[in-house]
Amino acid sequence: MAFVKALKTRAYFKRFQVKFKRRRQGKTDYRARIRLINQDKNKYNTPKYRFVVRFTNKDITAQIISASIAGDLVLAAAYSHELPKYGLKVGLTNYAAAYCTGLLLARRVLKTLNMDQDYEGNVEATGEDFSVEPVETRRPFRALLDVGLVRTTTGNRVFGALKGALDGGLDIPHSDKRFAGFKKDDKQLDAEVHRKYIYGGHVASYMRTLQEDEPEKYNAHFSQFIKGGVEPDDIDELYKSVHAAIRADPSPAKSTKPAPKEHKRYNLKKLTYEERKAKLIERLNALNSAGGGAEDDSEED
Repeated sequence: MAFVKALKTRAYFKRFQVKFKRRRQGKTDYRARIRLINQDKNKYNTPKYRFVVRFTNKDITAQIISASIAGDLVLAAAYSHELPKYGLKVGLTNYAAAYCTGLLLARRVLKTLNMDQDYEGNVEATGEDFSVEPVETRRPFRALLDVGLVRTTTGNRVFGALKGALDGGLDIPHSDKRFAGFKKDDKQLDAEVHRKYIYGGHVASYMRTLQEDEPEKYNAHFSQFIKGGVEPDDIDELYKSVHAAIRADPSPAKSTKPAPKEHKRYNLKKLTYEERKAKLIERLNALNSAGGGAEDDSEED
């Protein structure tokens, strides 16, 4: 039998260090995170904000977050499940919906900081690259794009949310190389193609193709669109109205959930030091009074 050298010896396992929990779960890229949150010491604890975009199967989450020793602090957040309030009830996870979510977050955070009048951003999305220009009163709100573990390929939905935030008036360092419509051979952005994605034109063209070639697949794939009465020719105007509604009122809707009910306690409530001290004095006084009463009875006898 050939000799096999043990590569992972006892000494290896004694020195093996387990990675952080979120790294093992595939949730956080700590190498990228440390570069995003590192702040210069001469900034005197000034928050360094990140524009965080995450996708689930049915929702898009966009947040403005700053890191602190106690944990991450969320300044503002926007979700694609808020878009039905603005008129978009279907297709809440595509490129156009990501643009709307980024636009909603940008307008919301600027309104929170009373900067929405100074920085209106790009009112009409043309698909061209846009960067906000500083005004005399206040500098634009600056944040860094945090994509998490998403592959940053050209046309990824993350960059749709980025484009929405840029048009909304935020200052985010970026390049147009990853926007939908960028041509690697020409090394320039095709604004018409990018505009098509912002207004859902790619969805409309796919709907028309399925309508003609595969009606059954169209009925199954776009059942919610059919139920909502959304036709391919209506999508462009639909997104225009959604953008206008977001700019008109980006404030979050108040929660309509009822107040949580008070649950019955099955264990005793923990007392404070003062309460324990008062209870002890009360017990001692009761014992002293009981002892004094017994002495009085013995003297009478």
